[in-house]
Amino acid sequence: MNGLLFLIPVALGMGGLGLAAFFWSMRSGQYEDLDGAAQRILIDEEDEA
Repeated sequence: MNGLLFLIPVALGMGGLGLAAFFWSMRSGQYEDLDGAAQRILIDEEDEA
């Protein structure tokens, strides 16, 4: 029972940190261009030498 008094707040804190990191990434625009990386891999680039 004493372990739960330690583990429950730790689990809630880690969940809160994960949620805060997710909202930070949403606010900083990490999810705006989801198709860009999929399209960039198909584009052939010519080497300019």
